[in-house]
Amino acid sequence: MVYKSIELFAGAGGLALGLEKAGFNHIGLIEYDKDAAATLSKNREKWNVLCEDIAVVAQRDLEKEFQIKKGCLDLLSGGAPCQSFSYAGKRLGLDDVRGTMFYHYATFLSKLQPKMFLFENVRGLLTHDKGRTYETVLNIFEDTGYTTSHAVLNAWDYSVPQKRERLITIGIRNDLTSKCTFSFPEKHSYKPLIRDIKLDVNPDKNHCARYSKNKEAVFSLVPPGGYWRDIDPDVAKEYMKTCWDMEGGRTGILRRIGLDEPSLAVLTNPGMKQTDRCHPLEVRPFSVRENARIQTFPDDWAFCGKLSSQYKQVGNAVPVNLAKEIGKEIKKTLEMLK
Repeated sequence: MVYKSIELFAGAGGLALGLEKAGFNHIGLIEYDKDAAATLSKNREKWNVLCEDIAVVAQRDLEKEFQIKKGCLDLLSGGAPCQSFSYAGKRLGLDDVRGTMFYHYATFLSKLQPKMFLFENVRGLLTHDKGRTYETVLNIFEDTGYTTSHAVLNAWDYSVPQKRERLITIGIRNDLTSKCTFSFPEKHSYKPLIRDIKLDVNPDKNHCARYSKNKEAVFSLVPPGGYWRDIDPDVAKEYMKTCWDMEGGRTGILRRIGLDEPSLAVLTNPGMKQTDRCHPLEVRPFSVRENARIQTFPDDWAFCGKLSSQYKQVGNAVPVNLAKEIGKEIKKTLEMLK
């Protein structure tokens, strides 16, 4: 059986593709960014991609828009930014978060009443404003008729060659909780490393960003698996400038990923000084395609737009393999309702 889903804030399709692999049929995907929406349409011509402002779509008749009756949708998925609001532990309803991206996600929940929902976000949402922001999110999920569970999952535990933690919140509509249960996916024994993916050889400037001559010269001194502490302190201090006096380990500065480790979280911009991710074999950032492989996109998944936009799309994506494993568990839950 194929289950119907709608995805909000779809991006370049990491979550959507993973859910498709798990057995979900997307009857609608909403993404405001034109390049990301073009990526979705290019790779899946049959997907109903709406390149629109979700604030506008959310106010329409959603049953008519997606040709599905209230209560019949199997899954609503997506990850809305939530850091734009926080309240001191008050019990709040939808009106209190009006104007935020989360408000529109909650509006879809309220109007369509899907059997389940998947809400993904950064781990930091758990502690934002001392936990009050996430508490507000859960309160509103409950008020729209759902029982929730959540966990922080590391993509590396699910056949993704990357340490990337995501906060995953699952909701089951209250009238269904006596008929089904959800379990988060078990960790895999296989823990892929950078050497397990295909690495490009000297990709051209249309597919890979490059360092400045100065940055390239400094990075050439850093061994694979190393960072700023592994080179001459005088060279490191000159490169780091004011960062040299910062507290903490600063382990992301001049960081060169090794072959025998997973990548750190793929970024939206390959040139950020305090979060560098240098290639292990060549003195350059990872290419867009290499980053996509680290995110477990297949090589035939094309990305649209300028190079900077492609890096951003890949960096913002949910790793495909992680999404697939979560989707498989959601499908098991829905199968209990047959």
